[in-house]
Amino acid sequence: MNSRRPNILFLMTDEHRPDLTGFAGNTVIRTPNLDRLAKDSVVFDHAYTPSPVCIPARQCLMSGQLPRTCGCQIFGEDLPPFYPTFARTFSEHAYNTVCCGKLHHNGPDQMQGWMRRIGRDCRITESFVPELDTRELARVKISKEEHRWTNAKEVRRSGVGHARNTVEDEYTLQGALDIIEEIFESPYYDKPQPLQPLLLKVSFVLPHYPYFCSEDLFKYYLNRVPLYGPEQKLSGHPYLDTKHLEIGKDVTMRDVQRTTAAYYGMVETVDGYIGQILHKLEEAGQNLDDWIIVFTSDHGEMLGSHGLMSKNIWYDEALHIPLIFRQKGRLEPGKNEAIFASPDHMPTLLELLDLEVPETCEGYSHAGSLTTTPAEAGSAVSGEPEDMLICSYPGGADMVAAFSKRGLTHKAYGWRGIRNKRYTYVITNGYTPDEPQRELLYDRELDPYEMNPLEVEKDCADARILAFRERLKHYLELTEDPFLWDRVRDDTVQEKKNK
Repeated sequence: MNSRRPNILFLMTDEHRPDLTGFAGNTVIRTPNLDRLAKDSVVFDHAYTPSPVCIPARQCLMSGQLPRTCGCQIFGEDLPPFYPTFARTFSEHAYNTVCCGKLHHNGPDQMQGWMRRIGRDCRITESFVPELDTRELARVKISKEEHRWTNAKEVRRSGVGHARNTVEDEYTLQGALDIIEEIFESPYYDKPQPLQPLLLKVSFVLPHYPYFCSEDLFKYYLNRVPLYGPEQKLSGHPYLDTKHLEIGKDVTMRDVQRTTAAYYGMVETVDGYIGQILHKLEEAGQNLDDWIIVFTSDHGEMLGSHGLMSKNIWYDEALHIPLIFRQKGRLEPGKNEAIFASPDHMPTLLELLDLEVPETCEGYSHAGSLTTTPAEAGSAVSGEPEDMLICSYPGGADMVAAFSKRGLTHKAYGWRGIRNKRYTYVITNGYTPDEPQRELLYDRELDPYEMNPLEVEKDCADARILAFRERLKHYLELTEDPFLWDRVRDDTVQEKKNK
């Protein structure tokens, strides 16, 4: 009897909208390799990140925890050294753990449990340098705000090009192909096939901005792509209003179309990279039906929806991610309607392999629903989450400084919320100290583009709102989050006392 555990291929893209795949029903995008995988996979229609920001999203996935628990709440933070990541857990269970490409670690532990790492995303930021001379750094460092181009400039310059992200992904792809050849095809010393199972993560940067693709792909998509923003309302949020791209003022409609075409081209490009990896494994004699294959992304992309680009907002376009699980013969292909949050990856993979899930995990294991047919599973598995926490924290240097000058912690601000299959509930304290708090409820069944939120009054007695407040309180207490959410209720209580 062969007791060898299956190899795992974990494929990941960056900033990838879930509706930009063929298997999701998009008739313009060409993603034949992802479609091939999805045909024999469990496809999650309700997969989301708890934080639509690169680093928190990725480290939630790695740790099986929520952003505040793992300490990665804003861009630039990282997991402490030797953290109980899923890579470390698999290494401890004798898996050969290899990662190619983007991990987005900024701290001193650049491996975080991986036994081997290939790719260009490997660097420590200044904040993790012991005894850093901040005065010297301030003298030579260009601020993030000065260095980064505006969204408007990103859109105006998009089109044909070979961006840095593409170069990094080509390096990642070659590393993945080389490691597959080394492990499964090496002719040296008549090397036998390895008995040690492999966890291979291949993590691409595309389709993350800047928005560039090859000329042939750009020409193909330019006059075929839909536009996501023209018929949608702007957010009406004080801070986000400063990020809106006004057609005719900041950019032209053609600029937006060019950006969308380039983004589509990047999606097709990374689909081709995935196809090369699958082909290389088959060429090396691997039967992909024997592997567990996962495909996902860290967060989505607004792509002009609500007049916004990029992410970091509670709209579906930023929170929603693609997700498929494949293991032929064990996982029954089809749609899975469960809510799958990024921290769920770790416990799900471990339980699929009958490995112990660390007590540190806050995610939910979906192994039960993955290993049963849809008919057997019913509409939901007992204990399956009915909602999830969504959150974001002001993280720019200018934002942090604005709060610090007032003696406030920026991590008590930003926005927090709850998302279930129908509603998005959000309380926003603002990205600046002076923004008024707002409590919003979106009914995505009646308002799928989230254009008409219910503006909740402080003394609201709606049973839905009261239930969402309690759920948010639960998550905030669970993670010891200092978010000033209770202003919603406490101010009302005080007002009544004063009457």
